[in-house]
Amino acid sequence: MKRVLLLIAVAVIALSATGMFSTGNTAFALSSEDDFQTVTDRGVLRVGMEAGYAPYNYRQTTDTNGAVAISNQNGEFANGYDVKVAKYIAEQMGVTLEVYALEWDSLINALNAGTIDSIIAGMSPTEERKKSIDFSDKYYESNLVIVVRKDGKYKDATQLDDFQGANIVAQRGTFHVDALSQIRTVTDAEQYDTFALMITALKSNVIDGYVAEEPGAIADCAANSELTYIQLKNNENGFTASEGDTQLAVGLRKNSSLTSRINAILATLDEDARAVMMQEAIDQQPVESVELGFFGNVAYIIGKYWTKILEGVGTTVLVSIIGTLAGMVIGLLVGFVRTLPEARTKAGKIWQKIYNFLLSAYVEIFRGTPMMVQAMVIYWGYALVNNGVTMNTFVAGLLIVSINTGAYIAEIVRGGINSLDKGQFEGAFAIGMTHRQTMSCVILPQTIRNILPAVSNEFVINIKDTSVLSVLAGFIDLFAVGNIIILGTYRTFEAYLIISVVYFILTFSITRLLRLLERKLNGKANYSLYNSDIVSETPATAKGGIIND
Repeated sequence: MKRVLLLIAVAVIALSATGMFSTGNTAFALSSEDDFQTVTDRGVLRVGMEAGYAPYNYRQTTDTNGAVAISNQNGEFANGYDVKVAKYIAEQMGVTLEVYALEWDSLINALNAGTIDSIIAGMSPTEERKKSIDFSDKYYESNLVIVVRKDGKYKDATQLDDFQGANIVAQRGTFHVDALSQIRTVTDAEQYDTFALMITALKSNVIDGYVAEEPGAIADCAANSELTYIQLKNNENGFTASEGDTQLAVGLRKNSSLTSRINAILATLDEDARAVMMQEAIDQQPVESVELGFFGNVAYIIGKYWTKILEGVGTTVLVSIIGTLAGMVIGLLVGFVRTLPEARTKAGKIWQKIYNFLLSAYVEIFRGTPMMVQAMVIYWGYALVNNGVTMNTFVAGLLIVSINTGAYIAEIVRGGINSLDKGQFEGAFAIGMTHRQTMSCVILPQTIRNILPAVSNEFVINIKDTSVLSVLAGFIDLFAVGNIIILGTYRTFEAYLIISVVYFILTFSITRLLRLLERKLNGKANYSLYNSDIVSETPATAKGGIIND
């Protein structure tokens, strides 16, 4: 019990300290002066990127063309211009390259937590980012352009002013969003999480175009024949942009000793070599833009990604089952402790108030905050206080689902206990039963039976809620598999439709199985008393006036 209470207390404190884990906070900053020595001693350079921003970085299913295995995602490989630059840097250092695929918004968190040594992800050294991390010298510079449909209204545009009134969008968290303000009458400056989603929106005529860097636009148009891009030149007929906006640089921790080393290595990589790398990245991009008609696209996706889909189903179901069972145990323990009789001694009363406060705080905090926020705080908070060592993503997912479910089930248990007649407590105490005996032999068995429908509902909810755990680097559940499919095929609607059908099959099947279990626990509709001719009937059978033997 003490260990359970300690775990809950730590989690509550962690969630309460969310602000301490932000990227701008240095309370838990790790020493970065020995970064180079750490990398050389380890023999590994750990690089973070999205692996979803072609041609800078993208995924593929094999190691062809020099692709590097993604360390936190089995069976996936990363390639592209960023990977080629990272391989060059690692080779010059005499170390092995490890690539970690992370969400864009998690890259700086991972760097400051020490999970990765550098960010090579098509990231620009903007003034805002420089407040959190340092940057190397540039390793590429590009123009901002606008991608449009070949048959669209703006296909003949030649300058930025031609896009007045257009619905142009940009990727969230990038300086492209700020650039949109230069289109004076832009109607709806939406922000999308990924380029794959922007491509889908553009092909569906939801938007008129999106901002991209020229190499990225070339790659997108190569993979989607109905798209083209308007060639704009920065500070001339295009966007007004500073060098810090359009240059790409390696992200490093503040005062990292790696900065000077990487700058020296980049100085040996001339412009011609960089141009060759970029052209190779564009040419080697696995183009899988599927154009087989709706049903053909669905069949293609299922045929190519069925093993990944099954992997996602396995992870989703396993985490949901274990997390719900563990949450039920936590909920029952919390319910048991909160029903303990009032302590008789003064010290006992003080301790009782303390753990009741902690348990109440645990329940309220975890029920009052989104699971996605809890996942980010616990996962990256663990890395911050453990010198960059991250928790296994599967274990992290289990822990988060278990703790979150435990908070909800604790309230369900409380309601279940309160629904029982107080006379049962009084009767048990009257015949000399202790509180533990009363709870374990009288109260909890009835409570479990009464709350089973609510717990079953929590299980079904967990199957769907595991989707928010895709924010954890390398957690491949069913929803994460859908995102992988989209990055590889650009077919957003078909991919999510397949994933939604699989979710429905899972929840529908499990709901029916749980209802069958409930009927089994209800027992027979009627029964005979032992050594008696009296037949007892349930209200259901009595209503019909028919008693079955």
